Parts: sequence; structure tokens; C-alpha cells
Amino acid sequence: MTILSSRRRLCALLLAAGAAPCALAADAGYPSRPVRLIVPFAAGGTTDIVARAIAPRMAEALGQPVVVDNKGGGGGAIGANEAARAQPDGYTLGVATVSTTATNPAINARLPYNPLTDFTPIINIAATPNVLAVHPGFKAQNFAAFVDEVRKNPGKHAYGTAGTGSIGHMLTELMSSRAGLSLTHVPYRGSGPALNDAVAGQVPAVFDNLPSALPFIKAGRLTALAVAAPERLPQLPQVPTFKELGLEPVNRSAFYGIYGPKGLAPEIVARVHAAAQRALASPEVRRQIEETGSRVIGNRPEEFAREIAAENALYRKIAAERRIVAD
Repeated sequence: MTILSSRRRLCALLLAAGAAPCALAADAGYPSRPVRLIVPFAAGGTTDIVARAIAPRMAEALGQPVVVDNKGGGGGAIGANEAARAQPDGYTLGVATVSTTATNPAINARLPYNPLTDFTPIINIAATPNVLAVHPGFKAQNFAAFVDEVRKNPGKHAYGTAGTGSIGHMLTELMSSRAGLSLTHVPYRGSGPALNDAVAGQVPAVFDNLPSALPFIKAGRLTALAVAAPERLPQLPQVPTFKELGLEPVNRSAFYGIYGPKGLAPEIVARVHAAAQRALASPEVRRQIEETGSRVIGNRPEEFAREIAAENALYRKIAAERRIVAD
């Protein structure tokens, strides 16, 4: 038995006994088998889109398949916890989102993981605008009319999001507090199901990431009312930003990155980071990401760690101000 395999066996025993994951020495042949990339939301949402755009090119760089595994539920908490509790050997990674690292933790003190200490940040892939959209049959087809209709009928109209504690949920609460609105929240197990019900007219409004909502907007199956972005988007030049509407604090982007469980060896972090950077250098991957309205980031692990901490602090403040807690 090699020293490395002995170390792995010891770590496995400690983990089974309830101890925190321990760092493994990097396997010189890493990866020697497929790498699992957990997407903490259902297929069809922005997290899934970004993961599936980058995974094939990362696989080429790593020399092993990168298998996207959707584990939705709990506002992303189920998939995030699975990534946090994985062996720190580089064979299970997760897609980090604002929902799993900031908004959901801000409202749920019972989460089984700590977003600031239970992960090893590796890279922020992309920053993505968010969009408020309504069904074409809804009587309000611009933001001013939407505000007027909701104010006249407090609590009557619903909005869908990727789940309780998702960025769509928190941004809608922030928007509602600043605009004096009362809306009923309908949480789903990811963006895909929320969008499907909005398109079907089961909920009149949805606040979602732009990449997953954009195809429905372009097809005329949803009407965009406002975008949470620093400036108007080339894909939706006629749609105002929340800043233009006097709601600048709502202009917040989502991020989509990669992290592993805590204790991931620096050599593995470097290997995965290099593979992601190589994938993002591909014109095809950049096109896939940028066509959704997202910006490619590709920063260093320490920079991504600071971004996670900053968003976590911000949304904890919002949750406290709005007295938002998990159901």
C-alpha cells in the first residue's frame, strides 16, 4: 500500500467518524478518472448552462470526462452540501453561486455547511445579470405599469424564483422594499421549473438570471421589465436597468464559479484552475457564455474567495433588514 493510499484510507475513516475532511496530498496522476461537477439546481437554469458550456473544454484539458450532475433542491443547499462533504481529492467539485454561498446562508441558520469555511474556492467563471420578466398575458407590460398593478393589488400577484434564498428571491425582496410592493413568493427547485411555469402563465412574474430567461424573452414568451446590470444589455437594449428606474441597489449580478470541499490540495486547485482558464480561452466557450449576457471572469482562487465573502456579508445585511428567514 502506498503512502498516498494510506492517507486516503485514514481520511475516509476520519470522515466516516464525523471529523472534518482532511487535505490529501495531490495525486501525481490527477485526474485518473472522471471528475464530477455538481450543479446545485435543476437542469435548464443558468447554473446548468454555464457548467455545460465549460465542462467539455475542461475535460479536454484534464484528460478525463467532467460529468455535470444536477442536484437541485433547498435553494441550492442540497447540491452545495454534497460538494462540501465530498472527499477532498478533486474528483467531486461544485458550481458555486450567489444563492449557495450568500443569499441562502443569509436566511437559513440551519444550513449543514458554512459557505466561508467548508469550501475551497477555485475560480469565478462568469458574472451574470438578472432580469425581472412577466408573462405576455399579464396586464402590466412595462415596469411602471407593473408597480402600479402590484400596488393596487397587494399580495395578489406571485413571482417565481429558483428557490427560497435564491438571488432572484432576495433581489425581489430588495426591489419590493425599495418600491413599496407586496408580492407572493413561489419557490421552485431551480430556474428551469420556475421559468416553465412563468411561460405557462402559472405565475405571472419571474426574477431570474438572464441566460436561462433570455431564450424565452427573445421568443416573445416572456416580457422583460427591468435588468439588474450595470448598464443596458446589448441583448435587450430596450429594457431599462434598475438604476434607471431609481432602484440602483437592485443592480446586482450573479456569479458562477467552481469550488471544491475544504482541504483540497493546492496542486489540485492549480490543476482545476488551469483547466478552467484553458476552457475560458476557447472562443467557442466565451461566445456561449457572452451570448447569454454574461461576462467571462476567470479570476484567481484568492480573488474568488474575497468575492464570496463580500456577497455573503451584503445579503446577510439585506436579510436582517427585511427580516427574511427560511421557511
